[in-house]
Amino acid sequence: MARTDGRFRETYNALLDLCEELGPGEALPAESALAERAGVSRTVVRGALQRLSDADIIRWRGREKTLLRRPDASDRLPVQPQAPDAAELESQFLEWILRFDVPAGTPLNVAQLSRQFAVPPHTLQEFLAGLSRSGLVERRPRGGWRLLGFTAEYAFELSEFRSVLELNAIRHLVALPDGHPIWPRLEGLRRDHHDLLARLDTDFHDFSRLDERFHSTINSVVRNRFVTEFQNTVALIFHYHYMWDKTEERQRNGVAIGEHLAIIDALLARDLPTAEAAALRHLASSKQTLQSSLRGNGLV
Repeated sequence: MARTDGRFRETYNALLDLCEELGPGEALPAESALAERAGVSRTVVRGALQRLSDADIIRWRGREKTLLRRPDASDRLPVQPQAPDAAELESQFLEWILRFDVPAGTPLNVAQLSRQFAVPPHTLQEFLAGLSRSGLVERRPRGGWRLLGFTAEYAFELSEFRSVLELNAIRHLVALPDGHPIWPRLEGLRRDHHDLLARLDTDFHDFSRLDERFHSTINSVVRNRFVTEFQNTVALIFHYHYMWDKTEERQRNGVAIGEHLAIIDALLARDLPTAEAAALRHLASSKQTLQSSLRGNGLV
């Protein structure tokens, strides 16, 4: 099913839900309000309204849309789940293995996994071939795939590689001109860090998303195809390690926010030595948290 067809069906069913809330003779909202409610364009809404009219559920005359009858189950359109795109598939797969539910060395059943992640087998094959370059999976000698897994050795190698990437990004960033969009983005990040710090006692769980955004913002200034290939893997793994280790989570996240702010302040001041030193401190703390997470899950 094409995405446009799926969007139409979802919109049509959403309008059916609205019709169920009304009584015969009542008016439906304006097209603009319906489009906003469904999160689609007015063109899609008009198509759904036309089908409602054809099914004699509403009478549609110009701007007047009047409910004739409440819909029943037979009026609804089946909606097939949409296959995830490449980024969604990567995120789902990495989350699956980073939950420690799958031990290293596990053979991967492509047919089973294609059903699990709702993608065709050939799409999963292509994805695994790409993922093999990051060292998480490998081809088996007689065909198929094997999960190499997220091991302590892999984590430490990835941590070292992350340091190389981020220090390189910081050197690129401080050299950017004043009119570059990175500077207002950093200002926004600084405000968001101070905001979370002020409500950390209740909202410290929000830090993992802010951490992911912080590091992706810094790395975004580097345009390098080889770096880009590994950034998602690095980001997801270091995002999830904040979820693994719940020991003193509030205190640890507060320290990390302070480390982020030290980096941001140095970057905004265009102070490369201070930014590099602050980044090295933060990366060392992050590595310690990762080690703690691995110990907690029996991997070191």
